[in-house]
Amino acid sequence: MVVVACVRPSGHHPKAAALAATLAVPMRTLRRWQRWWREQLPQTPLWRAAQGCFMPPVDWAQAPGSLLERFSGDALDALAALLRFLSPLTSRSDRLYEGG
Repeated sequence: MVVVACVRPSGHHPKAAALAATLAVPMRTLRRWQRWWREQLPQTPLWRAAQGCFMPPVDWAQAPGSLLERFSGDALDALAALLRFLSPLTSRSDRLYEGG
């Protein structure tokens, strides 16, 4: 849900507000998620180790949509691949990317 919600336009855009309402996500939370994609993910050891594999480079102003576009397949396959890529951030395996 976080990926799908954040692919939509941010700010005071009516579509973003409608999506947030449909998902029962406050706009404040949606903006916080978007900041994570655009500001925090690029600073993670995971991204720093993998960024050279993504061509063309990810446009962080359009994240996570710009990152999602780098994965092949239909929308569901691309989303699944993105979530697999991000999985070290949510598991104990993230230590592999911190040199530990």
